[in-house]
Amino acid sequence: MASFWILATLIASAAQTARNAMQSTLTASIGTIGAAQVRFLYGFPFSLLFLLGTVMVTGEAVPAADGVFLSYAVSGAVLQIVGTVLMLAAMRLRSFAVATAYLKTEPVLVALASVVVLGEHLDPQAWLAIVIATLGVLVLTWKKPAQGAEPQTGQWASALYGVGAGGCFALAAVLFRGGILHLGEAPFYVRATTMLCWSLGIQSLILAVYMLFFDRHAFIGSLRVWRHSLFAGFMGALASQFWFIGFSLSSAANVRTLALVEVVMAQIVSRGLFKQAVARRDLLGMALVVGGVGWLLILHH
Repeated sequence: MASFWILATLIASAAQTARNAMQSTLTASIGTIGAAQVRFLYGFPFSLLFLLGTVMVTGEAVPAADGVFLSYAVSGAVLQIVGTVLMLAAMRLRSFAVATAYLKTEPVLVALASVVVLGEHLDPQAWLAIVIATLGVLVLTWKKPAQGAEPQTGQWASALYGVGAGGCFALAAVLFRGGILHLGEAPFYVRATTMLCWSLGIQSLILAVYMLFFDRHAFIGSLRVWRHSLFAGFMGALASQFWFIGFSLSSAANVRTLALVEVVMAQIVSRGLFKQAVARRDLLGMALVVGGVGWLLILHH
């Protein structure tokens, strides 16, 4: 069971790739906030079904949520909302695969967040891995635009959005793990699913209230495309379910580093679904990002 986090992470990565692709296609019709809201509002009912199924099958009780747990859940939920919006903004400016590569600086940022939040210090080899991964981001960003290509400012903006999204997701991962561990002695799958319900419920409420007051058009638009939104919501809930299972069994850094397999999945989606070409320099940058954060995983063992 100790290695089950590996399988959980691979399932989560596959589900997240499908969810990101669906959200990316929804952005053009209902906007960035509307597409971000889809993963939460349409995912929440599925999280309740997951929890109900878990309780019915295992007979385990749902852990009580105290103030400490709620502080973890609310903080992580808000950061994940911001990260999702930034991620979709990055995908509007660059290809799906390159935007995903920016997000994959997240394991490095998780390690940095662990230093700040948990007081865990990195050795020199880990810092070198961070430098390599950061170099990969710079390679992806610094390029002379060809004739007819996007302007350099757009490239910098996409990098800023992508790395910013990775930072938000990194902090959210650390906070979600903290909340899951705080639930105590309940089985890992019950704690993970409990956090899933609370986080998606909080996120759905925050975004629904915001959009009803400030972006009602996008909210109504997300209801009109409910068929596509329902699939994105299910895949989002499924991905988060297995992310949280991974967090309950291993460190956030281990889980998010192994999740680099999503870069390969995004390449397949980018080429097959969106017909987006990826330049050789982009491939080099992604290889450096993967190499740097992959080294972190090796050091963890």
